[in-house]
Amino acid sequence: MPELPEVETVRRTLNELVAGKRIERVTVSLPRIIQRPAEPEAFAAALAGHTIQTVERRGKFLRILLDGLVLVSHLRMEGRYGVYAKDEPVELHTHVRFHFDDGTELRYKDVRQFGTMHLFAPGDDLVQAPLKKLGLEPLDETFTLAAFKRVVAHRTTKIKPLLLNQEYVVGLGNIYVDEALFTAGIHPERTANSLKAPEWSRLYDAIRSTLGRAVDVGGSSIKSYVNGQGEMGMFQHQLLVYGRGSEPCSRCGRIIEKTVVGGRGTHICLACQPLPKLRSGQATRQIRHE
Repeated sequence: MPELPEVETVRRTLNELVAGKRIERVTVSLPRIIQRPAEPEAFAAALAGHTIQTVERRGKFLRILLDGLVLVSHLRMEGRYGVYAKDEPVELHTHVRFHFDDGTELRYKDVRQFGTMHLFAPGDDLVQAPLKKLGLEPLDETFTLAAFKRVVAHRTTKIKPLLLNQEYVVGLGNIYVDEALFTAGIHPERTANSLKAPEWSRLYDAIRSTLGRAVDVGGSSIKSYVNGQGEMGMFQHQLLVYGRGSEPCSRCGRIIEKTVVGGRGTHICLACQPLPKLRSGQATRQIRHE
């Protein structure tokens, strides 16, 4: 699933391609992509005649702002957007087409068919599902160390699944959580309330720097991800642990291990990310909390 850097890259390239374009009509070939309104015909009718103003992002969601409407779109596993001339052949698995009055089309293609689209009046999207429960934006100025610690530092959950929970911090998925924890030197099975002040500072900095560097190079093309112009990201060439199981750690030379934490495949260097030994009786208390 595209994470924050990939969705941000799609947002930027898509904004260059569609801002200012007026929708003439909409074609929906796979109704279940449309979540709100429930009827794809109503979705298409509501968008006809509206002009795209800009494209924003909230977590892993795209917010396409029109004059009087907001389209919230989630790419899920393999959803992608592209702009085409109207006479170009329509590729297989193209499920939604936004026909513009300049003879071009914005097409949504999704092989896995897990993507979603919701249509709202302006402002309603931020207080209703699927956006209403989203947490802090890690690249926003409101994401301070104090705010980060306030929402997660007291929790007894393991730090990796906690960072994956979009209700606390948005945009982080498996790739960037593994990378940030390695950079910060924190074992993914540490509970949040066990981290000390210097560790929180390192983790905060690691999240910001890892995501920032990934955005700068267009995200990571691990599987099928491309941006709105069909270009791959390049951050996969900078990954330090993710996808490098059985390879030597670039920092210490120890073999990187792949394990499972919170049901997710996890890459870790046990030398750089040691798990502190629990004092007598602490293990029992931790298991009870978990």
